[in-house]
Amino acid sequence: MKEQSERFDGWRKSIIKLVEMDDKITLSEQMEEENVGPVILINKFNVKPEEVDQFLRTWAADAAYFKSQPGFISTQLHRGIAGSSVFVNYAVWKSTEIYKRAFKNHEFQSNLEKYPPSTVASPHLFKKVAVPGICVD
Repeated sequence: MKEQSERFDGWRKSIIKLVEMDDKITLSEQMEEENVGPVILINKFNVKPEEVDQFLRTWAADAAYFKSQPGFISTQLHRGIAGSSVFVNYAVWKSTEIYKRAFKNHEFQSNLEKYPPSTVASPHLFKKVAVPGICVD
């Protein structure tokens, strides 16, 4: 995984460290794909245990913002078990264009500064894959 904090204006201004999931394709490049949808954002977060409460408050504010955006379908935050402070967010959007519009909005970008200093985020966009007899698309 490569660090790509220079790719997003909002990430650069925030204290969040961005680590791309894919060494070859960045989230920024993914957001340029047109006519893809629905898309699933999977974002893995690592935070220090003592900063979990601040992380949860900030993530909830982001989720409330995204929930109010056109084309948002759903989100679910998961936490690792056994005292883990690793979180995974799974969010469904109608299309890449709609996600990009919400992501680049000043309201969301300005909230990035409120995440705890230890926050490391790894966001990536996905689409469902059909596997005969196992998964539907």
